[in-house]
Amino acid sequence: MKILVWHWGRRGAGPRYAAELAASLRSLDGVEAVLSLSAQAEILRGEAPPPCDLPYPTYGGLGGFIARLPLAPFQIGPLAARLRALRPDVAICAMPSALDFLMAAALRRLGVPMLVVVHDADPHPGDGFPFQMTLQRRLVHRAQGLVVLTGHVADRLRGQGLVGDRRLIRTTHLPLVFGPPPPPPLAHGGPFRLLSFGRLLPYKGLDLLEQALRLLGPGLEMEVRVVGSGPDSPVLEALRALPRVTVENRWVPEPEVGAILAWADGLVLSHREASQSGVAAAAVAAGRWVVATRVGGMTEQLEAEPQALLCAPTAEGVAEALRQMVLHPPPARTPDDPRAQWRDMAAGLVAEIAAMLAARR
Repeated sequence: MKILVWHWGRRGAGPRYAAELAASLRSLDGVEAVLSLSAQAEILRGEAPPPCDLPYPTYGGLGGFIARLPLAPFQIGPLAARLRALRPDVAICAMPSALDFLMAAALRRLGVPMLVVVHDADPHPGDGFPFQMTLQRRLVHRAQGLVVLTGHVADRLRGQGLVGDRRLIRTTHLPLVFGPPPPPPLAHGGPFRLLSFGRLLPYKGLDLLEQALRLLGPGLEMEVRVVGSGPDSPVLEALRALPRVTVENRWVPEPEVGAILAWADGLVLSHREASQSGVAAAAVAAGRWVVATRVGGMTEQLEAEPQALLCAPTAEGVAEALRQMVLHPPPARTPDDPRAQWRDMAAGLVAEIAAMLAARR
C-alpha cells in the first residue's frame, strides 16, 4: 500500500505531526509512505528536515491565500500530474489547512480516496483564520474516512452530522519529540521551573493560571515562564506583574522548542477547553511533569500518563495541583519509546485503511 501524507501549513505542530505520521507508516512492512509539506514549512529549514517527496508552494499570509484563489482552477491539473507520478493508493490529510481543496480536487481527479485527521471539531476563540472551520467541513465532506485523536472530537463530529457513512478511525495523540532527550526534571538543582507554552489565547485559560499563582502566593518556591504568541491582553500584563514570572510573547521557531521544554520541570495546561494538546504530547515525550485541566479530550489524552496531574478547570483546582506537583512530584521516569508507540498506531491505522478500501471495491 502506498500512502500519501500531506499538510500544507507552514508553522506549528502540523508539519511535525505529518512528518512523524509518514515516518511511522514508512517503518511498516508492505507500506510505502510519501510526504507533502508546504515548501515554506519551517520544519524543512531545520538541521534535520524530514524527507519531503512533494514540497508545494503555498502562501505567506491571508493576503497570499486570497491572491491564490483566482488561480486555483489552473493549479489542479499540474498538481494532479505530480500526484500521478507518485501513484498513491490513498491519501491522508494530517491536519487541515487553507489550500487543501486543491489537493482534494487533484485526488478526486485521479480517483484516489482521502482521509482527514480532524484535530478540532470546533473553533477555539481567537485561533486560526477566518472561514477555517468552513473549509475544514468542506474537506470532510469530500473525504472517505475521518481520523480522530480523542473520543471527544469523534462525538462532536457525530453531533455535527459530519460522519455519515464515512469510516471513523480512532487513534491517539502520541508523543512529539523535539530534539534529544533532556535531563530529568529538577536536575538543575534550583527552584521548581514551571512552563506555560503555546498560543496565548483565551481558551488556554491563562486567567486561571494567573489566579492560581496568586492563590499560591510567594510561599511556594517556583520560577514560571509563559512562552508563546498571541495578542497582548490584561491577563498577560497581570502575569508579568507577578514575582518570578516572565512572559515571552513571541513565535517560537521549531529549533527552540526542545530547549524550552528542557528548561522546565513541569508544564501547566490551564485550558478552559481542549480537543487534545500537542504541547502535552511534547511534554510527555520530554519526560516532563504535567498539570492539566479536565476539559474536552485532555482527560482521555493524559489520564493514563503517570507524570500528569489532572484537575478541575478552576483557579483553585490548578493551584492545588501545582502545589502537589511542586511539593510531592511523581517519580521521574524515562519516557516510553515514542517510535514504538507511533509504529503501533500506524499499524492499526493501516489495518483500518485496508478495511475501508476493501469495502469500496
